[in-house]
Amino acid sequence: MQKILLSHNDLDGVSCGILAKFAFKEDVEVHYHSVNSLDYHVEQLLDQQDLDKEVYITDLSVNKENEAKLEKFSKNGGQIRLIDHHKTALHCNQYEWGIVKVEEKEGKLASATSLLYSYLVENNIISSRPILDEYVELVRQYDTWEWEKNENIQAKRLNDLLYMQSIEEFEASMLDRLLTFDHFSFSEFEGKILDIEEKKTERYIRRKKRELVQSFLGDVCIGIVHAESYHSDLGNELGKEHPHLDCISILNMGNKKISFRTIHDHTDVSEIASRYGGGGHAKAAGCSLTIDAYKEFIEKPFSIKPLRTDFIHNKMNLKNHCSHFENAEKDQFLLYKNKEDIWNIEKNHKLLSNQFSSYEEAERFVKRTYSVHLSKDEKLVQYLLDSYERSK
Repeated sequence: MQKILLSHNDLDGVSCGILAKFAFKEDVEVHYHSVNSLDYHVEQLLDQQDLDKEVYITDLSVNKENEAKLEKFSKNGGQIRLIDHHKTALHCNQYEWGIVKVEEKEGKLASATSLLYSYLVENNIISSRPILDEYVELVRQYDTWEWEKNENIQAKRLNDLLYMQSIEEFEASMLDRLLTFDHFSFSEFEGKILDIEEKKTERYIRRKKRELVQSFLGDVCIGIVHAESYHSDLGNELGKEHPHLDCISILNMGNKKISFRTIHDHTDVSEIASRYGGGGHAKAAGCSLTIDAYKEFIEKPFSIKPLRTDFIHNKMNLKNHCSHFENAEKDQFLLYKNKEDIWNIEKNHKLLSNQFSSYEEAERFVKRTYSVHLSKDEKLVQYLLDSYERSK
């Protein structure tokens, strides 16, 4: 029976296509889609009512209309499997053709590639092999962002390699590797070009750091930046440099898309993306740039000045001490601990009513409320001198 696999066009989705070609060889036809283009293709397939085709959908889910059509197709004898790991698709488990898991087991997040691999092995379509195990785990760790926690730089490099070439080239290269070798590794040439790519990424991120602005979506404090490339790396770096931000939104005006990233457990960016018709994971999601999204993420913050990063070469004006901050409006803030071990904040030499039990809480408040950055040593010295003169 001829098989068709429709999958996402990122590393996880493309790796599903690679596994399908490994398993079914010339008997499978693979198509890669964006989130928005899948439903049109599914609709075309189902309108044909070709029961001699076995359809796999991986790393993506369909709209309500196609959901009903898939169920009808299945009840009429059609072979269909939807394999996904996004929580927005969990409702598809109500159908016999739905296999949706956010976690493989407790504490281990799933990817579409890992779920498809398990399905193929459990149904004796392929046998597990060390190189397949290693490749699938690299994909899973990258897609769930576990690679950073585990310091598995090979997973990130695998994703970098995909975006340095066409999907067809990457697919052919990986498939040949999986069929030929016992263990997964990069070639010497790939290692060299990946080293060059890392330096290019670092330069790009340094430039984009100077363009980040801060805004609010309800109670959610969001960093907004325009960028065409390296969304995951950029979102991660900006989140670590500005931990007071709940998430980072990255706008690509060329394809009218917004990517959302967060390093925090308290923020689920898939919920934010769903407000504008998108979806994804808790820490990585996306949506189209709708009219409402345009107003919120472009029009509203248009006149906001970019955030400045904290000065990191200070000798005196340090965090967790008496610290001086300032913002683009030249307001000055002093964070200090009083005799009762409570952290106070002064704004332009006037004490604010807000008090905090820790430095981290005080810093988070002043950064979210006033968009400040840690200033240079001399600003702290001058502020303290001014305070002394005022007290005389």
